[in-house]
This record gives sequence, structure tokens and C-alpha cells, in this order.
Amino acid sequence: MITLYSGPLSLFARKVEIALREKGLAFERVMVPFNQTTGYDPKHPEVLALNPKGQVPVLSDCGLVLYDSTVILEYLDEAYPEPSLMPATPVERARCRLDELYADEIMLQALKPLMHRTGPPSPDRDRRIVQEADALIAEEALARHYEVLEQKLAGRDFFGGRLATADIALFMSVLFSLRLGGPPLDGYPGLSAWFARLRQRPAFVQVAAEIAEADRRLSFPVKSRFA
Repeated sequence: MITLYSGPLSLFARKVEIALREKGLAFERVMVPFNQTTGYDPKHPEVLALNPKGQVPVLSDCGLVLYDSTVILEYLDEAYPEPSLMPATPVERARCRLDELYADEIMLQALKPLMHRTGPPSPDRDRRIVQEADALIAEEALARHYEVLEQKLAGRDFFGGRLATADIALFMSVLFSLRLGGPPLDGYPGLSAWFARLRQRPAFVQVAAEIAEADRRLSFPVKSRFA
């Protein structure tokens, strides 16, 4: 049995959940406690023991323990190759990895200044003003990322020839942008259609619904563009 340590509002752990479900793999999920005030503190003892970074996701399979969502997804595709979530050729796989990296490392930098919106408002008025000013700048960066993604799609259903890890990672980044009050997808018809298409797939539906429910339980109200 595969065991996954996940978090209710963990972008990267939910990314792994989508991959596991797209592959039809049974897994036990250990949901690590989280709240918007203290985060994951105190941290889950098993996560601390298994991951030197002390964070989710952590995946255990037949005695092998992995962390980092990209490493986990590549392992899953090699260990359980059908259905594959990586393209067939070296060139296509390289492009897929770059698109996944774009979501996980580049778009993430523009998401971080929006994340304060789901936490308790700072009692310091000046700090709140600075936070929201930074968030508005980040929204402009996210809109530029949307434009990049619109051009990358170029009318295709997926960023590669079929669903791949890049689509999962980029879906999570766009979803988080929308739930944090980032720019809407209006004006990006290809990206909007791609996002809607993925939201029809059961693995994506379940993760999106659970994140929305977790926000209702754990987060401060945000003018989310995601429902």
C-alpha cells in the first residue's frame, strides 16, 4: 500500500494526490493537521522523521520514502507506467519538466504574496497595506504568466500531446491563483478552456472540492475567483 502524507491546503501534496488518482493507484492518505494561525506547527512527528525538510508531501511505497512532489511524480510514472503521465520522447519529456518547473518555482513566486489573504489579518494596519500592495504587484505578474501559458497551449487540449505532470502542476498554480483572489481567466480563452477541461476529470474535481471545503473550514474569507 502506498502511503501519502498530505495537507488540506498543500499545493504540492494535492498535486501528488491528483497523479495517484489519475493512475488509479490505491493509497492511504494521512492528512497532516494544519491551521491558518500556526500552520503545521507542531509538525507531524512521522513527517519530521521521514523528510529532513519536515514538510508534506511525503510518499512511502514498499519501504521507499520519497519527498518533493516532482521526485514523487517521476517515481510514480516509472514504477507504475500505465497510464503514463510523462510524454514519450526525450524532447517532449524535457519540455514537460520545464513546464512543471514553471508552475512549481516561477509561478509560485507570484503566488506567495497573495497567501496572506487566507490567514488572520495582521493587527498592524501599515503591514496590511504593504501586504496588499505587494499582492497587487503579484497579480500583475500572474496575469503575465497567464499570457505565457496561453501562448504555450497554442490551441491544444493539454500542454503536451496528452495529460502530463506539467498539466497537473500548472492546474494547481492556476487554481491557487484563483482561490487567492488573483486575476481571472477572462481574456485567456485557451487557458480558461484547458482549466475547465481538467476540472471535469474526477481526480481534479475531488482535489478542487476538498481544497474549497478546507478553505471554508480553515481560511479567512477571500474574494476568490474559484468556486
